[in-house]
Amino acid sequence: MSSKINTVDCPTCRKAVAWVEEISYRPFCSKRCKLIDFGEWASERNSIPGQPVYPSIEDNYDQ
Repeated sequence: MSSKINTVDCPTCRKAVAWVEEISYRPFCSKRCKLIDFGEWASERNSIPGQPVYPSIEDNYDQ
């Protein structure tokens, strides 16, 4: 029986990444790609659509 290694595409650069425990940055191919993705979320270039969980400071002044 042969074992096939599953691969995923790195969300940042689209390079194929083996889905094995030895790859500590999975699903990213490298620490660099992981940090790039984190920076996009932190700067709000990436977001999940929907209502904010926490009201903004401006919303508190309207009350």
